Amino acid sequence: MTVNPELVGRVFPPTEPYLVGREKIREFARSVFATTPLCFDLAAAQAAGYSDLVAPPTFPVVVQERTLHQLLSEPDAGIDFSRVVHGDQRFSFSRPIVAGDELTATLTVASIKSLGGHSMVTAESSIVGADGEHVVTAISTLVVRGDE
Repeated sequence: MTVNPELVGRVFPPTEPYLVGREKIREFARSVFATTPLCFDLAAAQAAGYSDLVAPPTFPVVVQERTLHQLLSEPDAGIDFSRVVHGDQRFSFSRPIVAGDELTATLTVASIKSLGGHSMVTAESSIVGADGEHVVTAISTLVVRGDE
């Protein structure tokens, strides 16, 4: 099965809002071995000028995962999840994510490239706050291995 090239440019519906909780930030921070008190100590975060705990820079993957699930579940995508390897991950922030943010993400398939029988699918998830303002764009490249 090959990846459907007509996916390029497809925009998926926005995800349900995700409310960022303090404990989710602390759990994620521990899982990535973050050590900054901004992720754990409310007083430290507020003393640094933030309204609440600050999420580690890779936290947007929690929200982005919802959009990638949409892509991988798309019946005409031609993406066999058992053949997917995560090839690349990048983030472009307008501001940090803090506890209390209510985030919604919208995925756009940016490109699909073929490389030696494999496909490289680049997806951009634009994540906005409850006010509609951009917070971060999470860019993932999935490598879909071809038939062996």
